[in-house]
Amino acid sequence: MSNTEDRRRFLTAGSLAAATGVVGNLLGRNVQAQEPMPMDMKGMSSHQHGEHTPPQMPAGSDVQAEYDGYSRFKPSRGNDPNSDYYLGKMMPGFRPASDGPAPFEASDLDKLPYKMVGGVKEFQLVPMAVKREFLPGYEMNVYGYNGSMPGPTIEVTQGDRVRFVVTNELPEDTYVHWHGLELPVQWDGASELCQEPIKPGETFVYEFDVHEEGTFFYHSHVPMQEAFGMVGWFIVHPKKVFDPPVDRDFGLIFQNFFIDSSQTIADSWKMDWNWHTINGRSGPYTTPLVVKHGERVRVRIMNFAPMQHHPVHLHGHTFWLTGREGARTPYSAWIPRNTELIGIAQATDFEFIANNPGDWMFHCHMVHHMMNHMTEQVGPRMRQGVSVDQYLANLDSRPPVDATRQGPGFDTPGYPQEMKGMNMSPSMMEKIGSRRAMMGMRPMAEMAVMGLMTTLRVMPEDLYHKVMETDQEVEPGEVFNEIVRRFGDPAKYNPGMKGMKM
Repeated sequence: MSNTEDRRRFLTAGSLAAATGVVGNLLGRNVQAQEPMPMDMKGMSSHQHGEHTPPQMPAGSDVQAEYDGYSRFKPSRGNDPNSDYYLGKMMPGFRPASDGPAPFEASDLDKLPYKMVGGVKEFQLVPMAVKREFLPGYEMNVYGYNGSMPGPTIEVTQGDRVRFVVTNELPEDTYVHWHGLELPVQWDGASELCQEPIKPGETFVYEFDVHEEGTFFYHSHVPMQEAFGMVGWFIVHPKKVFDPPVDRDFGLIFQNFFIDSSQTIADSWKMDWNWHTINGRSGPYTTPLVVKHGERVRVRIMNFAPMQHHPVHLHGHTFWLTGREGARTPYSAWIPRNTELIGIAQATDFEFIANNPGDWMFHCHMVHHMMNHMTEQVGPRMRQGVSVDQYLANLDSRPPVDATRQGPGFDTPGYPQEMKGMNMSPSMMEKIGSRRAMMGMRPMAEMAVMGLMTTLRVMPEDLYHKVMETDQEVEPGEVFNEIVRRFGDPAKYNPGMKGMKM
């Protein structure tokens, strides 16, 4: 079967895993196990494990599928660690350098518009109190810029002259610091060291030339305002496109907040944190990074946590560290990793070839950062089948607590460690799963993504087209099952539970 016929079969065959019904309180109660759902192979070729139509290079592309033993279409290492192409180090993407820098994508964040005024790019920036929906229905009161937290992305090109008209709508003084940029000291924004405060209702203008290129950001220089979320990207594209050019360029801002269970306002005095966000959203509400099989991908991660570092781990791929917030790193100093520790106020650039199809976790590896709204493991939440409803029904008389420690949960020292208490309604799950970037993931995939977690979705071109470039219906599990069929062993795969349709 030709590659074209294989794609046409997928696009017309319908669902691989029919799923009906509505998700209940998925995270707040036990879901009764069901029989595995067989994969519907009607209209599909019967590929065996490891046998599938090989991916094809895009029409008109002059790059290669393999360089010195490293393949852009399957996990590989290369023939020589000293080769420029080992682990895809210098393997180019499909996008030619002549097309200019790849568009920068910071999901769930807008870009700050500008107008040209006398040859200067002029931006309007407004520090203000905002509401941000960390999870569906969980709106939090934080600080940001132009109605957003994090603030909108600023994008310029190396050599531009820029002007920022900053009008303070906060109830207190503020400043804007341009983190990492080398500019005249009067525009640095480092509080009274450099300037008078921007009073509530007042406007201050920053203007300077940008001679650098790379990954930068802007933020308030009032510490408590930083803890309230006041930060945004400042991306400077190089005049000369970096070699090798990338096809995708993503930005993820990691932040932490402490917000008590009865509050919507962050407590900036706290020394620990129970809400974790990527671009202002907590998993599973974070938006996946969706790419095509074989593309070269750059991911810029900025840690704006108040006082916690983040060991960031990518599943299924090995990436190269190609830059920091200081500058692009020379090729000879690039380091291959799959986990990288990103310190507070640091930004790190990763680049890799997306040669392993599937839905891959991309997350901070600190265990408390892989959860939302952490609760102490005490009381009825840790006992199977017991809720706090009996306590809430009568606040004047506290029901007795079983202190015998004889339940099955206590048979193993340490007691059950699964987090309890974060319920998600059907409407919340619908809002999370109905976005195009989430469609076709394995049923219940949202259950695995919490806190500082998102996913990298690597799709063959035809699957990417259906999910991201059409409005066709995509069933739960449809894309994941098809990837297993093409690249895995479907005979040994359980495709998930019935009745899980987002």
